[in-house]
Amino acid sequence: MSFGPRPWLQQHWDWRAAANFVFGGAGSGLLLAAALALPLGAARSVALPLGLALVGLGLLCVWLEIGRPWRALHVFLNPWTSWMSRESLAGVALVAAAFAAFFLPGPWTETALGALALTYAGCQANILRASKGIPAWREPRIVPFILATALAEGAALALLLGLAYRLQGLLVYGLLAGALLARALAWAAYPVGRYPALAAVTTPLLWGGTLGALALAALGATLPHAYGAPLAALGALGALAAGWHAKLVLVTRAALNQGFSLKELPIR
Repeated sequence: MSFGPRPWLQQHWDWRAAANFVFGGAGSGLLLAAALALPLGAARSVALPLGLALVGLGLLCVWLEIGRPWRALHVFLNPWTSWMSRESLAGVALVAAAFAAFFLPGPWTETALGALALTYAGCQANILRASKGIPAWREPRIVPFILATALAEGAALALLLGLAYRLQGLLVYGLLAGALLARALAWAAYPVGRYPALAAVTTPLLWGGTLGALALAALGATLPHAYGAPLAALGALGALAAGWHAKLVLVTRAALNQGFSLKELPIR
């Protein structure tokens, strides 16, 4: 039996649904990081289409996961009550903002890009929070964690692009450090102890994905590019991988339904 009075692991969202949060969060985070920290140049020119590609890849994965994929356009019909509808509409607006920021860079287009990227990530966070039957998801403190994770992943990708194109400046490093600290604080506030499956997240997220990533990025920023870039890139990859791992575990392994609340069970 797949349901009953005891908690059971939901089977409707698998790795494909998790991939929407993995790639969509990283993509929207990269667009937000680009608006905040990447100046005009080659790195930013790559960041915008890459961010959109990641968001699109996430939506493609969740499209492949639904039972009737050719009815996917119905998701746009109910933005008043559905966070999935709001995510889809925010995604359309985000595409338009990214194109505008790419071809017409300026304060207004950058502000719109950052605001819509944050809105998209917020919709993803609230999709989980609105799933009332799953205690690990409906916890309100999941929203700041998902938002901070998206920005941390986006800043990590922005740093990788900056290193690839020899971008000078510490703004991206500062953004990554701030986002990683915010993610660690959000995870510390989250009631991890209530959900045994999340024990597998804490060590890689806090040690490898936060402290280790910060140490490598700081060391990389102080050394000449030839020596520092590989270290900073390793730190950025660690921060990115830790966030992806956390969301994968949260969606696929910590997704226990609460079960029915029955004071007495029928006996034959």
